[in-house]
Order: sequence, then C-alpha cells, then structure tokens
Amino acid sequence: MTLGRTASSNAVKPATGKRGVRRAWIAAVTASVVVVLLPVLLRLDGRPHSELEHFFGRFHVLAVHIPIGLLVLVPVLEITARYRPVLREAAGFVLALAFAACAGSAILGILLAHSAGETGVTVTRHLWGGVVLTLSVLACLAVRPLWLSFTAPRAYPLALTIAMVALVWTTHLGGSLTHGDHYLTEFMPAPMKKLAAFGSSGSAPAASFYAMHIDPIFQSNCVLCHGANKREAELRLDSYTGAMSGGKDGAVILAGKPQQSLLLQRVTLPASDKHFMPANGRPPLTSREIDWIRAWIQQGASQSATSLAGVNLPEEAKEPPLQPVGDYSALVAEIRAMQAGQGAKLLSVSNQPSDGLILSTSDTGRNFGDAQLAQFEKFAPYIVEAELGRTAVTDACFDTLAKFTHLRALHLEGTTITGAGLAKLAPLTQLTYLNLSGTQLTSAAAAQLSSIGNLHHVYLFNTPAQPTPAAGSSPSPDGSK
Repeated sequence: MTLGRTASSNAVKPATGKRGVRRAWIAAVTASVVVVLLPVLLRLDGRPHSELEHFFGRFHVLAVHIPIGLLVLVPVLEITARYRPVLREAAGFVLALAFAACAGSAILGILLAHSAGETGVTVTRHLWGGVVLTLSVLACLAVRPLWLSFTAPRAYPLALTIAMVALVWTTHLGGSLTHGDHYLTEFMPAPMKKLAAFGSSGSAPAASFYAMHIDPIFQSNCVLCHGANKREAELRLDSYTGAMSGGKDGAVILAGKPQQSLLLQRVTLPASDKHFMPANGRPPLTSREIDWIRAWIQQGASQSATSLAGVNLPEEAKEPPLQPVGDYSALVAEIRAMQAGQGAKLLSVSNQPSDGLILSTSDTGRNFGDAQLAQFEKFAPYIVEAELGRTAVTDACFDTLAKFTHLRALHLEGTTITGAGLAKLAPLTQLTYLNLSGTQLTSAAAAQLSSIGNLHHVYLFNTPAQPTPAAGSSPSPDGSK
C-alpha cells in the first residue's frame, strides 16, 4: 500500500499534549491486554452463562459495523492527504477511533459468544480474528509516527495492509456465522457449484426418509447455530451422527421415544419460552415438519429406512415451477440508486435478471407504508419477494401487491394487517410463502387463504386467527397451513 506523507505533520507537541498522548497509550495498551486475556479467562465451553453478560454481548451485532467503516476510511484519507495535507491529521484521528471501536467490538463479541454458549471452528476463528484485528490496528498507531518522520517508511503501510486483510477475514467469518457457509454461493450457477463441489456430503442413503425429510429440516432451521461453524450447547445437527450424539444436555433424540426427546420438546414449546427452538426470532417449524420428526423418532430414528410403516404423513406439496421474470436491465440505474440510499431497496436475487428482485425495507421500519409501496408498481413484474415485516403497511397494501405477478414470498409479520382484502392475492400463482405472524389477522380473513391455490407455507403465530389445537394433540407453534 503506497501512502504519501509530509514532514509538516511531524510538529512538536507541547508538554500537556505529551501527557495526553501518554495517557491515551496507557488506555490503548490496557484495552489490548483485556482483549487478549478475555478469551483465555472466558473459555468457550458450550454452556450459556450470565444473562447480563448476554445482554451486553448482543450489542456486538451493532458495534461491529463501526470499526469496518472507520478502517476502510483510513487508507482513503492517507492517500488523499498526498494532495490535501490537511487530511493527514484526520487520518490519525480516524485510526485512533477505529482502534477504540475494534477493542470495544471485540470485547462485546467475546461476551456474546461466552454467554450464549457458542462454540465451533468459525466462532473461534471469528473471535481470534477480532483479537488479531485489534492488535494490528494498535500496531498501525505505534508505527505511524515513524512513517511520518521518515524513520521507517515501510512499517506503517505494511501494518495497515495487515490490518485490512485481518478486517476482511474477520468480517467474512462473521458473515458466515450470521448467514451460513453458503450465503454467497447459494445462487451460484449449477456448473460453478459442480466445479467447486459445493453441497452436502452426508453418508445417509439418498432415498432414505432421514435424507429426504429430516436432514433438510435440520439444514434449513438448525444448522446455522448447531453446525460445524457454530455449536451452541455442543450440539451438531448437520449430520446424522452429530444429531444422535447429542450435546451438553445429553442425547436430544431418543429412538422410539418422541415425547422424551429433547429436540422435539424444544420445537413444540410456546414461542415465548426462552428454550423454544429455533431461537433468535427465526420462523418456527411447520406442523408438517414437526409431524415428520415425531414419526421418524417414533419409528426408531433410522438413518437408512426409506419409509415409516404404519404412520400416516401428509403428502409433500408440489410447489409450482418457478417462472422467470422479465429483463429489468433498463431499470438497473434506478435500482442501484435505491441500493445506495437509506430507504427501501431492490436487491437482485442473483446476477441473472430473470431470477428477479427482492423488495427490502430493513432500513425503513415504520416510515414505509402503503404510499411508499405504491411507488414500486413500475418494478412489480420483477419482484419475487417482498419483505414488509414490521412496516406501517395496512390492508390497503393488497391492492398494490396484487400487481406483483411473480411474487413468491411475502413477509407481513408485525404489521397492523387484519386480512381484509387478502383474497386479492389469489391471482398470484407463484406465491407459496406468506408470514402473517404478529398481525391482527382475523379468523374470517384467514378463511380467504384457501383462495390462494399454491400457498404452502403460512405463518399465523400470535394472531387472532392462530389455529387452536384439538384436545390431546400437540400444539402447532406456527399455525401454518
């Protein structure tokens, strides 16, 4: 990394300034020692710890973005300062802020992993990546004065390069923990996937009931927290062996004993229970998925059995084949402008325009309502997923959504929807997923769902229309169709 500097930045500081610098260095070194010692003192043993520790640790998810932005800005300022020397001092200030943000984020991350009982290769690497990043930024602060004084012209560019590499590596690991290993490769073209040998390599027979029905449930709902990268409670569900081995609480699957199997107990708890799984606000398992797990355990939890004798299971619904959307290339400029802004965004599903767009409102919250949704009508034929959860949309939104002819998934959870006008979605033949959890959906409105012919995944948890289980049956945690 080639950086310019000027001798004028090497001005002598008064005595009071030197005392301030000395104190700052003492604080920086102390923070670095804490960052290094915490992983040793708070070993990741796979067991949850203090709730207060977990409360503070969760702020890591917010704090982690601060050092990323600051560190990326440092080399930009250093290079620009070759032409605008006044920016040299700003670069040093931003670097100091970046160190403080790195140290604080690393400490919060260690608290989060320890308190949540997280373990796994990726968790450990991400944790120590944060430690290395913090120390590398401290090294940048230490050698920068030598670079400014021309004493060690290569030390600072080298240290900054190492810090940027550590930043990329650590954020990549953090992304894997949040979104899973294959987040970036999920929509990779088939020939590239084959070349890179992506996909599962489990030893279960391809036609077994476990391989066809149980493992996909675990992969979709459980492996993010109970896989090779992250093993909460020392439990892995990414393989048959791991599932049957159990975790820190012992076996979670007892063959032939579904009611005594901890795994089944956890997925059928009320969603408000702190032990309910899947955790962290993820969608609960559908009643069909729970029925399959219960039947599989009852019949011996076999890895190789191809069917379950004497057990009646609902036939797997065949979802309609995906229809390619039109080419939105002419609208790319507008779409990119949205992606760069702070409001609702249109995100490409893949690099193939025919795969469609996702309407994301994660940055808008209650500032996004029916009027804002109507502004997306020109993009309606290209939108395949609409994430409108926790926005201010009302039942009037169905007039606009009815024009999203290729819509496949619709999130309306946490809105004031009552379901009036829900039948207007009936012409959307591609719509297979609808989340209405936490809305005011009435039972009368829920009856209109049957008019949406290809709808297979419906979530009605915590709504007036949530189905009431029959006497003696296990409650459905999601009220799914």
